[in-house]
Amino acid sequence: METMTVERVIAAPVQEVFDWLTTTTNYTSSPLVLRCRLTRRGAQAPYGVGAIRDHLWLIGSFRERITLYDPPYATEYVVDRSLPPSRHELGRMTFTEVGGGTHVRWTTRAEIPVPLIGSFLTRRLARPVITGTFRAILASADSALAGHG
Repeated sequence: METMTVERVIAAPVQEVFDWLTTTTNYTSSPLVLRCRLTRRGAQAPYGVGAIRDHLWLIGSFRERITLYDPPYATEYVVDRSLPPSRHELGRMTFTEVGGGTHVRWTTRAEIPVPLIGSFLTRRLARPVITGTFRAILASADSALAGHG
């Protein structure tokens, strides 16, 4: 499994950043995300625990299930299905108030499940593509929220 982390300070209050990034239909403002749908609402909130999100990104399609929802500080998810296939242990976003806005830390643990060369492919191919997509989404959040609050 490869751990991938992207961090960014977004110039907006923590609740606004949490709301924007947990409402994944916002991700389509990034050029790397084609479609995001909430296919099942969560228990305590639309994007809360138990919610199912379907994403179509330039790098593939993903069905995610929310496993933790702690507004405005953290959310976690697991990818239950993807194309191309992957193994996924964890997706986590944490949100911390800092001077000038909100520090977001987005971490995922995943791998390409190919015998013998899966680790190499994950490190050399998946890591740069996934972290690049995360960076693009965080940049879109920063642009969308600039001047708010």
